Amino acid sequence: MVTGCYVETASPEVATSLGANLAFGNRDKDGLVEKLLALHPGPSTPEPANQPPYQGRTRAFLKIQEGCDQVCAFCIVPRTRGRERSLSPEALVEAVRQREAEGVQEVVLTGTQIGSYGFDIGIDGPGALLQALLEHTAVPRIRVSSLQPQHLTPQLLALWEDPRLCRHFHIPLQSGSDAVLQRMRRRYDVEAFRRAVALVRRWLPEAAITTDVIVGFPGESDAEFDATYSLCQEVGFAAIHVFPYSRRNGTLAARMSDQVLESIKKGHLARLLALAQESAAAFRQTLVAKTTAVLWEEARPGASGAQVWQGLTDNYVRVFTTSAADLRNRLLPVRLASLRPDGLWGKLL
Repeated sequence: MVTGCYVETASPEVATSLGANLAFGNRDKDGLVEKLLALHPGPSTPEPANQPPYQGRTRAFLKIQEGCDQVCAFCIVPRTRGRERSLSPEALVEAVRQREAEGVQEVVLTGTQIGSYGFDIGIDGPGALLQALLEHTAVPRIRVSSLQPQHLTPQLLALWEDPRLCRHFHIPLQSGSDAVLQRMRRRYDVEAFRRAVALVRRWLPEAAITTDVIVGFPGESDAEFDATYSLCQEVGFAAIHVFPYSRRNGTLAARMSDQVLESIKKGHLARLLALAQESAAAFRQTLVAKTTAVLWEEARPGASGAQVWQGLTDNYVRVFTTSAADLRNRLLPVRLASLRPDGLWGKLL
């Protein structure tokens, strides 16, 4: 099965060429599970009638807007998902209240351009929505999935004085070179990105700042890649999601003549991935010996047979602990004890 923006722009034969027997476009994704079950009914026990969709889950993802008006050179989303469209604050407050009733402890606000939320319905940015959610809901955690650097302001960050807002900011960088950012048609430069990072750290010193970086955008020179590498070193991201540039038909970048050789992409990718591991470990090290709340998600058998639970801090660090108790969907204080390759060991308090 394949789905998403690629399906919207590819030929009808795309599913077969990729070895899949089904293809669903973006408009079909909401009913994806029901369609699959109808096509492939299995022997498993069905959910009880009227079972709430989030019953028993720890986190819920809530899309607050769709579409994008910012036509970046590498991105097909504006073509496949259309113009920016926001849901009303009233509808979103009601949706969060429903998730509360189902026992969800954290709501993650998602969208293509969250920082542009509300402009199409007469609301000046996501701050008004966050204020409404803080005033009219009681869900313990609200996480904002991504914000562009130009959307981070002191007025918005002031809302994080409420501890229900998670101290995690995903700020896409894409490149640390102004020349590449211009070719990408991004709406910020390197100094604007630095200012956004400094602003977050001034308001919330222990916040996790994570990012996306594209390696090998058309025309990217060694010097331009080095600028990206240096900026990532300078910022010290809690996580870096690194992607090799992938040509998308129908985008401006796909028509650029100076495509980067795959061998060069792979070398740069390896360097940045290594830095990403170092940077993530360094951020986690700053949290050792501190106490924070962890939302526990699931348990798996450990090497000794004991249950090893894993969950997330509000600043998006994965924490592990051993416990015979049922910790699922509980927010509990934990002392962060030591590093492990994919997170931190914690001790329940």
